[in-house]
Amino acid sequence: MISDRYPPSSRRGVGPSGPEAVPRPLSVADKVSHVLAYFTEWLARYGETSWDHQSFFAGPVGRRAKSLYYWNHLLGTAAVAPIIFFEGFVPSARKLFHHPIRFPIADAHYAMGFAFLYETTSDSAHLERAVHFLNALRESRCIQFKEYCWGYPFDWVTRNGVIKKQTPLITTTPYVYEAFLQVYEIFEQKKSEGEPLTLALSPSSKGRGDSLIEPASTWKQILESIARHAAVDIKDFRTSNTASSCSYTPFDGGGVINAAAYRAFLLTSASQVLSKGDYWRIAERNLNFVLETQNPDGSWFYAVDGVRDFVDHYHTCFVMKALAKIHALTGHEACLEALSKGVNYYLKNLFDGDGLPKPFSKAPRLTVYKRELYDSAECINLCLLLRDRFPQLQTTLRTVIEGILQNWIKPDGSFRSRRLHFGWDNVPMHRWGQAQMFRSLAYYLSETSKTEKLKAASGCVEPTARRETLKTEAEAAALKS
Repeated sequence: MISDRYPPSSRRGVGPSGPEAVPRPLSVADKVSHVLAYFTEWLARYGETSWDHQSFFAGPVGRRAKSLYYWNHLLGTAAVAPIIFFEGFVPSARKLFHHPIRFPIADAHYAMGFAFLYETTSDSAHLERAVHFLNALRESRCIQFKEYCWGYPFDWVTRNGVIKKQTPLITTTPYVYEAFLQVYEIFEQKKSEGEPLTLALSPSSKGRGDSLIEPASTWKQILESIARHAAVDIKDFRTSNTASSCSYTPFDGGGVINAAAYRAFLLTSASQVLSKGDYWRIAERNLNFVLETQNPDGSWFYAVDGVRDFVDHYHTCFVMKALAKIHALTGHEACLEALSKGVNYYLKNLFDGDGLPKPFSKAPRLTVYKRELYDSAECINLCLLLRDRFPQLQTTLRTVIEGILQNWIKPDGSFRSRRLHFGWDNVPMHRWGQAQMFRSLAYYLSETSKTEKLKAASGCVEPTARRETLKTEAEAAALKS
């Protein structure tokens, strides 16, 4: 339990006979800061490659079985059944099917998470780690494309065929865009304040080949390249007079709703950051596609192909996060209207009786798990983006974070990956929840810190004694003791 792992802190109080130590229970933010400190230690030990929830199907045996399933359902079911058994009952068997690999989407989330920690603590060690992951992303781009873009490092078998590794995905590249933008803006802000940032090599980073003093102009060039890729390499498909879906990769026919949402956000942001009005015109048609495909009950199917008409938790979050960000950037009223209906559906249909995320509103197939770390991470992100506009999400946010703190932290500092029907999937997977949860909790800590600073500045409350969290590795070690 979290209370066993992190004992209460103390504050000084005044009793009848003089000063005495009075225990002060840890706040949720305090607990989160402890968890993040331990997680960063775990990450340094474990390394930056991992297995994945797709590891069962990323190797030759799994790929053949999954391909057969899509080609011939009866024969394919027999082929994948043993693999599904392993997934549900022996998740560590992933090592028999594939090997640990590095995921750009995870690196992007880690970069953003460490950037949030830097914004909270001003500890340059966190910014150094963020820059390290940006440099890793520069190395892992899809090199066969002129512009910067990213995909999966394995051949992904889908019902529409195999998406070869290093094929750009519009569901991955926007996260990298956000990571570069977040760190770029940190450097630019410090420069505008007359305090340009310089980063010295730490002992932990020596020998990794990181360029720690990275010119912000280079990052802006990368942002420009990413935007060109999203605008040109990803294709549009007209769906109405005002709307277009977009391709998932540069080579498919479109129709996936969250893909259009991702692209709409990226190009909306780029239209403002890079002063490119043409990007907004493309983004607006993708945005209208997302708005037009919302169901009357407020939900969104995964795709409009009449086959993938399920409603699940994290894809719903992807769509609504994009709408929330676009509304924040533009004030687009239709986004807010769609979000109002979407939040209502989301809270009524994608949570269980305990108020925790459930994977599907109605499962389209047999699932081997009850809960996903990924769902909780995306729920936290969505609640942080929308809680000011939809206050009911504040309760959801607290419930989900407390659920994570109570049940999902492993003794080594990492997170559990899935709650299975029988037991847990404890295999750490950077892409499938570790990086996303790290980023979402760091985002929560950053937002909490900002709120407290605003309250303190306005005289509403006194700042609490302990707010300078995660200052140094030494402090993290002291917290553990």
